[in-house]
Amino acid sequence: MTAPKRNKVRANGEGTIYQRKDGRWEAAGYVLAADGTRKRVRVYGTTRKNAADKLTAKIADSNRGLPVATADSTVGVYLTYWLNSVAIHRLRENTHTRYASCIRLYLQPGLGTKKLARLTARDVRTFLDRLRTTCQCCTQGLDIIHKRCCAIGECCTKVLSALTVAYVHSVLKSALEHAVREDELPRNVARNVKTITPRSRRFQPLTAAEARQFLQTARADRLHALYELALRTGLRKGELLGLCWEDLDLDAGTANIRRSLQRTRTGGLTALPTKTRASERRIALPAECVQSLKNHRERQEADRSGIGAGWRDRGLVFTTPTGGPLDPANVTRRFRGLLDQAGLRRIRFHDLRHSTATLLLEQGVDLVVIKELLGHAHIGVTAGVYAHGRLHLQRQATNTLGDVLRTNIDAPADQSAAAVVR
Repeated sequence: MTAPKRNKVRANGEGTIYQRKDGRWEAAGYVLAADGTRKRVRVYGTTRKNAADKLTAKIADSNRGLPVATADSTVGVYLTYWLNSVAIHRLRENTHTRYASCIRLYLQPGLGTKKLARLTARDVRTFLDRLRTTCQCCTQGLDIIHKRCCAIGECCTKVLSALTVAYVHSVLKSALEHAVREDELPRNVARNVKTITPRSRRFQPLTAAEARQFLQTARADRLHALYELALRTGLRKGELLGLCWEDLDLDAGTANIRRSLQRTRTGGLTALPTKTRASERRIALPAECVQSLKNHRERQEADRSGIGAGWRDRGLVFTTPTGGPLDPANVTRRFRGLLDQAGLRRIRFHDLRHSTATLLLEQGVDLVVIKELLGHAHIGVTAGVYAHGRLHLQRQATNTLGDVLRTNIDAPADQSAAAVVR
């Protein structure tokens, strides 16, 4: 006698899961909507588990009191949901903060009241065009606080740069792409909109003579070793400030780049993972850097002995006089002072990194070696950013070829004839 077929009983709150005629799996359940009511939502997946996991995530957000956005929600409600429930788990804190500012300043005022399901490519294009052409002092209500610009009849025409408009567009595309992945939208309408390609930000690398002058001036500074490392290895400012003594092997002349010191909104000065996985790397230290680091360590030990128990030991290579982490903004101010002292033009601290790459390229160093030193994820990044340096190498190459061709063309006629006879 066969046992009677048992019906599977769903747990409370699990929702309904079944396979559709098109082969996909659909899961449905009740969640908290933006208006405070309970609303039935549907999610889809290629497998039963995939659909169930999506529904479980939405129910979990709902149980925490987070309204779940759907295609019936407004763009503003959806962006808030995406920022606080999705992006927050995938972005670095500073990147998340920039996304939040972008949404608050531009996307919410411009598109926030539109229904997500009714958002069109035309809506997005019109919105981006308006950002490019409308005075932001007026749009953001700055004139209400201080009477200026359009409020006094003299518009400053402060419009957003092409780079900022492209960034706003990128944030919107990322948010809508998640809605497509969760089957809330059939397509990402923001992807159908083309924006003006922003010009690459111009940087001003130091020439070889300027670099020597800067290092000579920095020799008397207590952070001389930091500037040596910045200019000779191309490390980012955050990577320099996040270096610990345990990362260095001065006998072997190597450094392991493992973290970056950044100021975050919630944690202050915090050691974070490097910018990308490729940024976590091991580099060779030039002899000049090894010696300057040894001298720096001796000075730091003297500072530690002088302060005693007041020393804030975190193992950092570059610190304040009391052992605390250096604020990136203070390092920038100190750097500008050194430029003025050296009689050099004002550049950004990050331009030291560009100077490293440019000078290496001019010396004929292979692009792959420069990529590894800088910690770029792809060689295309290195090649694209430092195309100006490759022009110098191209000129050398074409001049070399010119020498070869000029030698053949200018050969005596009797030698050419003799070559033909042979």
